[in-house]
Amino acid sequence: MAVFAQVVDSGGFSAAARILGLTTSAVSRHVSRLETHMGGRLLHRTTRALSLTELGQHVHAGCVRMLSTAREIHALAGSYRARPNGVIAVTAPVALGQIWLAPRLPVFLERYPEVQVRLILVDRNVDLVEEGVDLAIRIATEPAPGLAARPLGKVRYVLVASPRYLTAHGTPATPHDLPRHACSYLGYARFGEEWTFRRDGTASSLRVPSRLTINNSVALLAAVEAGSGIGLLPNFTARAALEQGRVRQVLADWELDEPYAGNVYAVYPPGPHLALKVRAFIDYLVAEAAPAL
Repeated sequence: MAVFAQVVDSGGFSAAARILGLTTSAVSRHVSRLETHMGGRLLHRTTRALSLTELGQHVHAGCVRMLSTAREIHALAGSYRARPNGVIAVTAPVALGQIWLAPRLPVFLERYPEVQVRLILVDRNVDLVEEGVDLAIRIATEPAPGLAARPLGKVRYVLVASPRYLTAHGTPATPHDLPRHACSYLGYARFGEEWTFRRDGTASSLRVPSRLTINNSVALLAAVEAGSGIGLLPNFTARAALEQGRVRQVLADWELDEPYAGNVYAVYPPGPHLALKVRAFIDYLVAEAAPAL
């Protein structure tokens, strides 16, 4: 039943096999045995896609509930052990995971030698229960309903440009100078050309068109350093480049409103028993985030 749930969640036998560490033929045999036991076909299979039969939809829903209960039981048992141990599956946005989270994992692993970390970097909100993930690091104005959360810090977006670009094109004195510059920003659906700035309690909104949007802040920083113009980047991405002088901050006395401001949360499924390994990891991140985000 667990293998069948993974096949559905992964969208195929091969993908499920990679995640489970099995051969594709072994995964197929598991599903075939379950279909025999259930007395009917669970999946419509073609060379290109899988889809659930009506029976398969009901069985899959039950399998997901079963796995959720199994994880709760595992967490209960783990909470009574003396030391954190086992595998922690963690998901985070790609850039935040590359820049902030991944460099902090070696110290945590050295501190807890019986724990293994499986880090999944994706720019989407993973369903923690259905995908078997223990913990997610998310940037949001508020944590998602139905999940427990610990705040780690704040993310602020800053405008930066290369010294070469500013020498050639000048430095904006106010936000209303921006439309005359080459500006770029993250190309996610929640972001757009309408920017709202605040200073001393005064808000100023304007439309800032862009010829360049990139859906990864590390890549966007590389373009800005190469002279693409003024880039709007999260502070954790721009920090090292600012400290090293590779870019300079523009309009530093103005702050941007949502969606270019938010908090970083560690979120996890609620429950009465949080596994020691997860609690230890969250406590470690809270301590690490204070000086670094």
